[in-house]
Amino acid sequence: MQVKASGLTHVGRQRQHNEDSFLVEDNARLFVVADGMGGHAAGEIASRIAVDSIQEFILHTKEDEGTWPHAYDERYKRSTNRLMAAVKLANTRVLEAMRKDSRLRGMGTTVVACMADGVTMSVAHVGDSRVYLIRGDQLSRITNDHSWVFEQVQAGMLTEAEAEKHPLRNVITRALGGALSVVPDASEVECQPGDVFLLCSDGLTGMVSEEQILKVVTEYEEDLDGACQSLIASANEHGGLDNITAILVRAE
Repeated sequence: MQVKASGLTHVGRQRQHNEDSFLVEDNARLFVVADGMGGHAAGEIASRIAVDSIQEFILHTKEDEGTWPHAYDERYKRSTNRLMAAVKLANTRVLEAMRKDSRLRGMGTTVVACMADGVTMSVAHVGDSRVYLIRGDQLSRITNDHSWVFEQVQAGMLTEAEAEKHPLRNVITRALGGALSVVPDASEVECQPGDVFLLCSDGLTGMVSEEQILKVVTEYEEDLDGACQSLIASANEHGGLDNITAILVRAE
């Protein structure tokens, strides 16, 4: 399976600094979005550490290596296990940075990563940055937010509509840098030609509805650059309250 991708980030209309980072690594067919948090630009540092360490691990490990830095999960392909190991390493690197520089204490970042292997798209994430699949005229969410409001929705205490407007909607329950170890959620999607994957920070989903996201992506069809630009513009038109990042990956 060949893939085509485009990514874009924007500071938004309310923030002074962009604490999002992203990666489009065409050769490895690796795509990452990280949404940092922490004052004095520490969020930007956390998200960049996460993206860089994931890229480094994937580019410097081979499928046939005999050793493995973390427990191997037999439920998933080796490519998915590599991605999960990369996310766990990113957590370690964020913690190391905080230990070395007290000014960075309290920083953290979400991360969502996809990697194509054959016809399989591997997905791993921590936090509330998301992956969507657009297949034909249907949009489906691949990831579940690690957030307080999502847990309340799962428990039946809030509806999806209530969660979108809840004052605690930005409180996440899992992030890189928040604990000595982190367990990313993982999934695998068997791709079909024309499938489009959207990786994004909550600066997009907090401003733009899923219906509008689907409309934009389907209208632009194969123009991934134009679709990314339109998604960013739409988020800013609706307030641009946070940094906004979007990557679109199309299965050819």
